[in-house]
Amino acid sequence: MKRKQSKAEDQQKAIEKEAQTNSFIFTGDLSIDLERIRTEIGHNGDVHIREFKIGILHTRAALIFIDGLADTDLINNNILRSLMSDDEQDCQNRDIETSTRERLSAHMLLIGKVSETSNIPSFNTAILAGSAGLLVEGTAIGFVLDVAKAKTRNIEEPLSESLVRGPRVGFVEQLTDNTALLRNLSKTQDLAINTFKVGTKIKKDLAVVYMRDIVDPQLLEEVIQRIHTINIDDLPESGYVEQLIEDNQFSPFPQIQNTERPDRVMGAILEGRVGILLDGTPFALILPVTFNMLLQSPEDYYERWISGTLIRMLRYLAAFIALFGPSLYIAFSSFHQGLIPTKLAISIAASREGVPFPPLIEALIMEISIEILREAGLRLPKPVGQSLGIVGGLIVGEAAVQAGIVSPIMVIVVAVTAISSFTLPHYSIGITIRFLRFIVMLFSAVYGLYGVVLFVLLLCTHLVKLKSFNVPYLSPAVPYQLSDLKDFLIRAPLSMMKRRPKLMHTQDSKRK
Repeated sequence: MKRKQSKAEDQQKAIEKEAQTNSFIFTGDLSIDLERIRTEIGHNGDVHIREFKIGILHTRAALIFIDGLADTDLINNNILRSLMSDDEQDCQNRDIETSTRERLSAHMLLIGKVSETSNIPSFNTAILAGSAGLLVEGTAIGFVLDVAKAKTRNIEEPLSESLVRGPRVGFVEQLTDNTALLRNLSKTQDLAINTFKVGTKIKKDLAVVYMRDIVDPQLLEEVIQRIHTINIDDLPESGYVEQLIEDNQFSPFPQIQNTERPDRVMGAILEGRVGILLDGTPFALILPVTFNMLLQSPEDYYERWISGTLIRMLRYLAAFIALFGPSLYIAFSSFHQGLIPTKLAISIAASREGVPFPPLIEALIMEISIEILREAGLRLPKPVGQSLGIVGGLIVGEAAVQAGIVSPIMVIVVAVTAISSFTLPHYSIGITIRFLRFIVMLFSAVYGLYGVVLFVLLLCTHLVKLKSFNVPYLSPAVPYQLSDLKDFLIRAPLSMMKRRPKLMHTQDSKRK
């Protein structure tokens, strides 16, 4: 009895599943299919459903599109005018469905890209993305017509990664424009661009870009697998993708590099890395990434190797000052005055006379003030924001010294620290260093130089363990790889950099 009951339940579930599946598929009855479309998206005021008859077939049809997203001139001139024309009269004695599909695809739809689908949700998604949908009586498929308006801004130099020497080109919000920029930089058949749909509710196009004959297949498989695990309703910006597929979401260090520059993406792809582009954002992702990549700039390779090396070393020094500047001042002035030259120690003591706060509180007051000014400058219009950052910093520092809240030497230390942080080529690593600066200040205020050393040990332990898509974050220093050090702290001449990084395990290691 139980077995019969279980069998009946299974049959009922199968019937319900089949009914649910059928509800997602076109029936070929135009009235029924249009009713389904109206139920799901037709209640919106900007959705237009144009019913008409195909001239040569005398068959009912309907065109569905969204006003503002679809190009109405293209619809009127290349679709409706062609479909409603009654020039041909030779469609008798032919199967209606075969005739319709053949004629629509081959002769009557005068646009470049036409696709077919029998799935109603996919049909609706395409319409919501700007395409037009065509339904024909007696045909159990929907035609998706690419008539979306090309709404994008002009291609211009990215503001966040401006260079003195290099291409004045940056990504835009349109995915097709961005892939075209990469195609323009690499006119080779080995450049592969795989497109995926991401987002459970709002579908967006995501492109994975790589060199077919260079990339490590295991890396590519890992990237695609992580993309398939993305389970979220919408991805408004590539930062969502970055956070959802990175190795350690609790690390303050970026494990995926973001950039607006096509030349940077192409350079990374030629090293065997993978690029990710998301529709709706100009920021592309590069992976895997190492720590030294975040302190490098494309300009390092456009200038002569000596200039590139010196500027890169200067950047490393600036990163050290941006991270440890205030904490070293706190440690020396509070715990290790004996290590300071006598005249300098007397000068520091004289400048701090009358200041009611210890060095830690001084540093926190100035650092927090600088961070507030920095954020305010970012939110204001560009000309006003730049003026606020410079003038505001001078006024606040001068007023704080006049009021006796902070010492002049502290203003100098904080100013040098802030200027050093501006030399970092990546905003993401700059945020990380700004965050860690406050932590190391607390360590130095409690333990002095011992606290700074303890912080460095903890930081190195974390960085040694950190990986980006199975690539060690500190490579090629840890693990040590001699051949890859040609592009680490120094930038060797291009004639000596004829091999791709060993850590990428590329199929073709020679750059030829």
